[in-house]
Order: sequence, then structure tokens, then C-alpha cells
Amino acid sequence: MPTTETETTEAADNDAEDESGPSRRCIVTRERGPAETMIRFVVSPDRIVVPDILATLPGRGMWLSARGDVLETALARKAFARAARAEVIIPAGLPMMIETALFRRVRDLLGLIRRAGQAVSGFEKTREWLVLQRAALVVQASDGSPDERARVLSGRDVPVIAPLLAQELGQVFGRDRVVHVAVAAGRLAATLRTEDGRLTGMRRSIAG
Repeated sequence: MPTTETETTEAADNDAEDESGPSRRCIVTRERGPAETMIRFVVSPDRIVVPDILATLPGRGMWLSARGDVLETALARKAFARAARAEVIIPAGLPMMIETALFRRVRDLLGLIRRAGQAVSGFEKTREWLVLQRAALVVQASDGSPDERARVLSGRDVPVIAPLLAQELGQVFGRDRVVHVAVAAGRLAATLRTEDGRLTGMRRSIAG
């Protein structure tokens, strides 16, 4: 039997208080997922809805699946007000605010990985790490040549993400442009994949 809007609203109210355990329930889709793959929101003292990208702000959290269409539905249905059980203020440009914060998170993580010596950039170095099986993740520029991107992988089954433009990757690695980056296995690589998933989910859905 389909869930009615009233039932969804009541359940969302209850879920807004549930922040125990490793998973959270989206106040729109009703689906549960790992907290790190979702986006948390809190209401500030002046009733403004604030995206809490790192999930560290105080207050009762409201969680959404990291998808632009889910955010759009939340805004259309006034899901934040219902979950907060109060009138709230939605800041102008909230979708872009979230995307920008996630972009910075990915960029900063890449910088941390570089400084930790857990990444190399450039075609030859990336290919070398792939041959030596040192690369657990490959980051490629989203505007790079598809043929060159395929050539560096040479059919190897390695996860690939493409969150940044070549110029943006270059800024992280101190060059004008970077198209290929190999990342070593570890906690930082896993976190980077998760954050890329959140960024990609917001970008794809918002773009339609």
C-alpha cells in the first residue's frame, strides 16, 4: 500500500531525532543509508536551514540522500519545516551552496592526499602506479580527452572518479593542468570516493 504524504511527514518528524548508529533515514525517500553518504542539515538559532557537510554542527539533524532531485522534492514539499516541526528559512541558492561545499571538500581531500604522499599526478606516473598495482583509485579530469583517459587505464579494473576540471586538479598539484592522478589505498582514498559520490549525486540530479 503506498505511503501517504501524511504518513511520510509523521515519519520524517520522528527520523529527525534519530542520529544513533551508522545509518540514517532520508526524510524524503524514507530510505536508510550510511551517514557518510548522505547530507545532514540543522536549523540555526535564527531558523535558517544549514547544510552540515561534515555532520559536526550541534542540533537535531535532518538527513537527505545526496541527490539533487531529493533536495528539490524536500524544498517543494517543505520537508525541512515538517521535520523541524517549525517554520524555517531556506537560504537562497541552497542547492549551489551544497554543491560548492562538496566541491571544496573533494578538493581539500585531494590536497591532503597529495601532502601525505599518497598520490602522484601525470600520465607516466599514474600509469606506473597502475602497473605496480599501487593505485587503488584513479582521479581523472572531467574535461580530459576520453581516449587519453582510456589509454592510461589500459583496461585495468580500478575505480575512477572525475570530480574536477584539469585546471582545478592542476591547482591542487601545483601545475597549470593535471588530467591523471593515482591514489594509494587507505582511509583517505575511501573517503575521497565517498565524497565524490555525494558531489556527483548532487551535480547529476540538479543538472537534470
